[in-house]
Amino acid sequence: MVQVQLKRIYEPPQKSDGYRVLVDRVWPRGLSKDAAQIDLWMKDIAPSTALRKWFNHDPARWVGFQEKYRAELRELGDKLDELRARAKKEPVTLLYGAKDTEHNQAVVLRDVLAEKRSRSATRR
Repeated sequence: MVQVQLKRIYEPPQKSDGYRVLVDRVWPRGLSKDAAQIDLWMKDIAPSTALRKWFNHDPARWVGFQEKYRAELRELGDKLDELRARAKKEPVTLLYGAKDTEHNQAVVLRDVLAEKRSRSATRR
């Protein structure tokens, strides 16, 4: 079973977070690396700069953003498999900087990780 939680990077770290992974392409404003207490920064798994700018956290573009981001994630099967494997062993918390807790890349990424078949499994 995949154990993936979501949390704003600005919230205090807790033991229950498990393995903390920042999934933003840019470092969160006003936060030191010490204060963030992350285990891994996966900027390559974050939405591309072009997609991030297009979306601009506009809920009206949420459906389109999800489709476009999922297409980008399909190209990152190995990174998804790495996260999925980690989440089967211990809790993984995907960290993001957005104020909107419902419309951000971590929500999409969590859903993709929870899907039963990985990209590599579908190729077999």
